Amino acid sequence: MVFLIIRLAPRRPARAIRSSESDHSSDPAPVRILFPRFAIYCKWRLTHLTMLNNGKHENGHHDTLRQWSTAARWEGITRLYTPEDVARLSGTVAIEYTLARMGAERLWNMLHTESYIPALGALTGNQAVQQVQAGLKAIYVSGWQVAGDANVSGQMYPDQSLYPVNSVPTLVRAINNAFQRADQIHHSAGRNGTNWFAPIVADAEAGFGGPLNAFELMKSMIEAGAAAVHFEDQLASAKKCGHMGGKVVVPTSEFVQKLIAARFAADVMGVPTLLIARTDANSAGLLLNDIDQRDKPFLTGTRTPEGFYGFRGGIDAAIARGLAYAPYADLIWCETSEPNLSEARRFAEAIHARYPGKLLAYNCSPSFHWKKKLDDTTIAKFQKDLGAMGYKFQFVTLAGFHALNLSMFQLARDYAASGMTAYSHLQEQEFASARDDGYSAIKHQTFVGTGYFDEVAQTISGGKSSTTALKGSTEEAQFAFVPGGKCASGEMPPCGMEGQC
Repeated sequence: MVFLIIRLAPRRPARAIRSSESDHSSDPAPVRILFPRFAIYCKWRLTHLTMLNNGKHENGHHDTLRQWSTAARWEGITRLYTPEDVARLSGTVAIEYTLARMGAERLWNMLHTESYIPALGALTGNQAVQQVQAGLKAIYVSGWQVAGDANVSGQMYPDQSLYPVNSVPTLVRAINNAFQRADQIHHSAGRNGTNWFAPIVADAEAGFGGPLNAFELMKSMIEAGAAAVHFEDQLASAKKCGHMGGKVVVPTSEFVQKLIAARFAADVMGVPTLLIARTDANSAGLLLNDIDQRDKPFLTGTRTPEGFYGFRGGIDAAIARGLAYAPYADLIWCETSEPNLSEARRFAEAIHARYPGKLLAYNCSPSFHWKKKLDDTTIAKFQKDLGAMGYKFQFVTLAGFHALNLSMFQLARDYAASGMTAYSHLQEQEFASARDDGYSAIKHQTFVGTGYFDEVAQTISGGKSSTTALKGSTEEAQFAFVPGGKCASGEMPPCGMEGQC
């Protein structure tokens, strides 16, 4: 147990600050607390904790202001509120959101040390576990997939923000629970070579309302363990998938308010969550109102029966908005209608001309007909080329949806035609993948934790439990091998892999 003794002193006044302002005072070294499998760098968090007693810590505000202006993590980020605002609205109890913090720090590090981070949209916790075991380092949680098949209302919706607002945080939490179980299973067996807690990048849609809604949704994402969250500049009440028609964007200033709200929520929670700003201006045709002067060049002069303004979308409009959002977000994402490297380069160069090194994100969407738009050679190097432009996070939003539906359709079709022959063929594919690639879900009882809970039962009973589940199971008798093709206990079990174990 670690005890902190904090000396309280009268409050010092604070001021709004931009990270570009200089401060030549020395930055204290981070406090590092080591645990068996991870390290938490908690200097920023300790500073946050000292601010929670009504902002009265002697150096709390000054230290936080200095970090906002000098720490590499906050370079280029503008905040229009003060550390005193954060302290006043944080409450008196500091809750540590470990998974969100670990994910944010790990993702930030990877974005700055790797050419790019590829990710696939996961529809379930098990899909996310498979992605990590297969070698992916980050997980994407798509609002489209949640709408279509993973929302808490149990409905199948189009991507129009029809599902309950807590649906994405619920899926993020489920994925982190699956990671935790996988970690427990492998750690109990002494296999600690995999970092199961891949950072999760989650979709907050258009925020499901105004700035207060965005503030609360960001908090829910952090509570669920998201590492990064993206918001888009569409009108929440008329939100559409980025590849649908009829999109209405809000004024630039309104979306900036949502970004500020989301960042403020993360600061109040004490977590360096990555914030991604997405613009749909490239293909939008409508604007909510003409209140912002920055939007005037793109007005068409027309109005719709609903009162929306005609908007001349395109890459110029997207660039204008990307530049407006850049000071408030960690990454910028321009939603596009096709996989176009020339367009991507134009957007990246425009952003980097004013904000050098600004991180970018790119949706390698399944809404694109890839082979129709690009040849095989271009597809093969597409992500590498994007990474060289600064698109450091690249993802296939609906990968889980398409993989799940295609595989089940193919199995069902074959099963309808040939019965158990079809399922046996699927099983043989699983055996081969277990042997060659380390696939482990073929042993479905072990995969979900039966052996782990047997260990729990034995520990509770002092090793005398007679009701453990794996011993005597068909899985023990018929699937007694481990990934990589090695038989358990030196035996040659009837697992379908004789001669190959």
